[in-house]
Amino acid sequence: MKVTTSAFADMAAIPAVFAFCRIDPVNHVALSQNRNPDLAWSDVPVGAESFAIVCHDPDVPSKGDDVNQHGRSVPASLARVDFFHWVLVDLPRTTVSVAAGAHSNTVTPRGKPGPAAPGGGRHGLNDYTGWFASDADMAGDYYGYDGPCPPWNDEIVHRYVFTVYALDVAALELPPRFNGQAALNAMRGHVLAQAAVTGRYTLNPGVAL
Repeated sequence: MKVTTSAFADMAAIPAVFAFCRIDPVNHVALSQNRNPDLAWSDVPVGAESFAIVCHDPDVPSKGDDVNQHGRSVPASLARVDFFHWVLVDLPRTTVSVAAGAHSNTVTPRGKPGPAAPGGGRHGLNDYTGWFASDADMAGDYYGYDGPCPPWNDEIVHRYVFTVYALDVAALELPPRFNGQAALNAMRGHVLAQAAVTGRYTLNPGVAL
């Protein structure tokens, strides 16, 4: 199985149009266009009944003490954890691509609705749901895709892994409201094949991509 995108080359920089935030020379960051990148997959195994897409960042700081704090930086040595940016399951077996901007085309305060997804399938909650939980202006359920917005003072470039899974069931056993880890748990024992493409992104102008 193979996954491709025209948005960026594997392990290359993700253009800011596909990010939640972009670099701003005055305020460090500003909201960006937040479009989902296009994805296409091929060499699908026989027996695939549905597809799932998961995008995660494995480079999120495990502690937030230094995150976006003036005069400080998030050290490269800090342990990192996963952050889910996109969870899409139950895509029909006839689906072999998603178009750029089809699942997200702007930043939506308080989150996009769900779980129904364009073109069929179900969106799960991404991890901005928890990130903005205490923000009066942004709190809500963030379904579908919301792109990169790593700390502007992080010493490392973040990776964003877009994985497509071919599954042997038409629908996963999940409640209407589910997150990335729940989706991965539900996929266990049902994955026929998987493939990924990875992009890189930073909001720290002092860190080279």
